[in-house]
This record gives sequence, C-alpha cells and structure tokens, in this order.
Amino acid sequence: MTVSLWQVNGSQPIREVDFLVVGAGIVGCAAAYFAGQAGRQVVITEMRDIALGASSRNAGMIVVGVDSSYPLPVFREMWALSQRTQDYLLGFAERNGVAVNRSGSVALAETPAEAKALQAQAKMFEAEGIACEYTDSDPFGRGWCGALRRPDDAVVQPYELVQAVFKESGAELVANNELYHIVQDDAEVVTVYTRQYTFKARQVLLCTNAYSVHIDPYFVGKVTPTRGQCLATAPLPHTPLLGNAACHSDHGYFYFRDTFDGRLLIGGGRKTNKLLEGSTTDDRTTEPVQRTLEAYLWKHFPDVDAPIERRWAGIMGFSVDGLPLVGRLPDKPRVGFAVGFTGHGLALGVGTAERAVDMLLTGASVGAVDAGRINRN
Repeated sequence: MTVSLWQVNGSQPIREVDFLVVGAGIVGCAAAYFAGQAGRQVVITEMRDIALGASSRNAGMIVVGVDSSYPLPVFREMWALSQRTQDYLLGFAERNGVAVNRSGSVALAETPAEAKALQAQAKMFEAEGIACEYTDSDPFGRGWCGALRRPDDAVVQPYELVQAVFKESGAELVANNELYHIVQDDAEVVTVYTRQYTFKARQVLLCTNAYSVHIDPYFVGKVTPTRGQCLATAPLPHTPLLGNAACHSDHGYFYFRDTFDGRLLIGGGRKTNKLLEGSTTDDRTTEPVQRTLEAYLWKHFPDVDAPIERRWAGIMGFSVDGLPLVGRLPDKPRVGFAVGFTGHGLALGVGTAERAVDMLLTGASVGAVDAGRINRN
C-alpha cells in the first residue's frame, strides 16, 4: 500500500516493540503464535484487519500435499511440512469451536490424460505410505473420468480459523495501519514506518505474501500477486452434493465444496485468463473468470437450480517455483519473511511460519523453503 504525505506528516508516535509481525492473515497470526510460544512480546500490524485478505477469500480447504513433480527429497520434506500444518490447524479449530468437516479430499479428472496422471500419483503415494484410493470412475456421477481420494483432509470456515489462531497467539493487533518504509540502520533495531506509528523493533517478520512487492524491491520477480476468484450459490434444498469433501479438478485450476450452510462453492477459472489475473493486487471480480466459473457450474452441476448469491476475489502470492520463500532481507538481517505460498497458504502456511520464526530467533535452517535457492538455481 501507499501512504500519502497528508496521511502521515512525520508526527506519528514511536512505539518500541519486541517482535513485530507484518500481516494478520493465517501466516502472520501463526507466526505471532510461535513467537509468543518462544517467550516474545508480539505486535501484529496489518493494513486492513485480521484475515481480510486471501486468508478469508479462499475455499477453506485444509488439504495436505504439494506438487509430486518435485525431486523426491523435496517432495517428502514438503509433504511432512504440509502434514504438520494440517495437524496445527485442526488443533486450533477443535480448541476454538471453528466449523470444520474432515471428510477427505477428492482430485477429479476432466480428461483421460488427467485420469492417467492421477493414477500415477496414487501409485507414488502408495509407495510413500500415503493413504489414498484411486478409481477410474466418477464417484459423484457428474462427468469426471477418474478420482483420487485422500481420507484425512478437511474443509473449514477459514475466517473463523484465523481468528482462532490470533486468539491463541496472545498478540496485540494494530489494524488499519499501512506500512510504507522499513529501515535497519542499527545493528539491534529495525525502524518500521506505518500510518499510525513508527515502530522500533528488535525483530520483524514480513507475512505479507502478495503485497510483499510493495514493501521491498527484493521481492520483485520473486513473488507475483495473482488474483483468485470464487462464487457461491444460494442454499440448496438437497445437500451435500460432494459429501463435504474438498474437491478439485483440472490439475487444481478448479476447486469446489459444499459449504456449512448448504451452498455450492466453486473457485478457480483463471487458467484461460492468466494475463488478466496475474500481477495485480486488485481484489475485484472479473467478468471472464466469473463466466468461466459459471460454465463449470452448468457443465458439472446442471441439476443445481439456485441463483449465484456471492462472488469474490482474493490476491495470492505466487513464488517463482511454487514453494514458499523464507529468509531475511539481504540489507536488513533483523527483517525476516515468509511469503510466496502460491495458493497453498492453508496447506503450508503454519508450518512455514514456524520455521521462519525459528530462523529469525535462533538462526535455524528452514530447509526446502529457503529463499536462497532462487539465487542458487
């Protein structure tokens, strides 16, 4: 975000902070939780409010997994990180009464070629001891030609989930507070200029995902803001249509689920509109993508005779290789970051935040999510 001369005239009060988290989405609130567990006094600053970005504009799916095309050691590490994230999230949900349904996930094939790819993925999962079941038919009878089910995944109310993580963090929130400059001109202190305060912090962790490119030039070319869109019908008379599973097809370009109040939610559709949907932090819906989502609804759910009652968009941060980026700003060693979740914030965010906090506080390795890999490759 930008802040004008009229909004900030240099007279904002100075606040000394122990550990400052920038961003109050799922990753930022998780980072605040882990820093608090380490005994630090945590403040979160956020340009809007808790979970008002992509963290509450997604489909609410807690699905373990990463692209199986990564080298096997990376795949195994990232799968374990995703599993750890799911365990944390289900724990937060259970302790705080967040709406969640652990009915598994189903990847569905639009074409015979995709069905073949799902079958190969199932064989890999089985070799790795990952519970799954492949079938060359459509379990829902809606025009797909193969399905890969995983039994342990879940759907959740994502806004309530982030609120629960924030509650357990014990952190203080400074909302509606745009950041416009960061300086580390002292070995022990980082100065963070925001609309309401000038923070003097011992450590800063940027959990700003898509918006990172507006904070420091380091992220330009490493994180691309990318818009994702959804629609939801009115409540349906006969539900659930999908057994409350987290579903996706077309290699993840479409995703859909039953909601807790009996609606059908469908997201995605940017595959044929990538130029329109990439490199933007404008979270409005767009006509081409919404028409694509409607066409998908009519193709696979022709029996759904209910109006579309809600349309929305959220901005994701895509990394250059699909894996999250964790590290320190090169010229600001007390400023860490955990960004670039490529649409998998609920799948990888909490575990990645845990590694980022550990790195910033103790210098621990962050493994495969180390941003230094981008310069090495």
